[in-house]
Amino acid sequence: MTKNLDKDGLRAIADQYQLFYIDLWGVTHDGVKLFQNAIKALNELRKLKKDFVLLTNAPRPNSNVRNFLEKLGMEKNLRDHVYTSGQAALAYLKKNFFSKKFFHIGPPRDFDLFIDFRNQKVEKIENADYLLCTGLYDEQKIDLNYYKNFLQNFISKKMICTNPDLIVDKGGVRELCAGSVAMVFEKMGGDVIYFGKPYPEVYNMSFNNENKKILSIGDNLNTDIKGANLLNYDSLIISNGIHKNEIEQMGIEKTSKSYEAICNYIQSDLKW
Repeated sequence: MTKNLDKDGLRAIADQYQLFYIDLWGVTHDGVKLFQNAIKALNELRKLKKDFVLLTNAPRPNSNVRNFLEKLGMEKNLRDHVYTSGQAALAYLKKNFFSKKFFHIGPPRDFDLFIDFRNQKVEKIENADYLLCTGLYDEQKIDLNYYKNFLQNFISKKMICTNPDLIVDKGGVRELCAGSVAMVFEKMGGDVIYFGKPYPEVYNMSFNNENKKILSIGDNLNTDIKGANLLNYDSLIISNGIHKNEIEQMGIEKTSKSYEAICNYIQSDLKW
């Protein structure tokens, strides 16, 4: 049974945990503005000297996301806790694929992810050893059939996906993410290596989490909550995120069951 924390707040359970994995997009901001109640909660965790990681499926290095959060107005002592799926992918690529040629699928703004091995980037997909998917092209942000047609002759190439999210809500507007392209590729028979939630590597790379009691907080049942379930962490779902309509219509128990996920707690928005 999922316990509702809207009345008691995160403070009611904070003492039970030593480490908190907290999602960014949909929990602390919407891509346009910070959620001040969530920022207060982060500051209260700091006062209690609790460890937390702002763990995000952003296809960018940590530094880029910190810069973005600074522009939104987040204080430095909170931004220092950021870890991204892009950073995890970058470490893997440098170790295993540094000398291999790649074809980039995604917007130009993601270029910083592979700037250290930019000379390995090719302009023609047929010349690539692997595909690096960070998102959707700016001119092809809606139609996934475009990617199905584009990739159908290249499913023998391995794809690295730096953001497993399928969708995100930006200022109330729903957008597709790299995970949607990777899903199309997989359904055609392609092989994808994912970096980010719910896959364990990003949690383990972001912080020393051994022998700690952990709570994972997020708005995505497929990533934030499933990641917690896979690693046997407790979880808190933020219901005003991407599953808002489903939860309002079916309730959290039926909604989480439909995604084969288990939530220990639920809050409308992250509040202390």
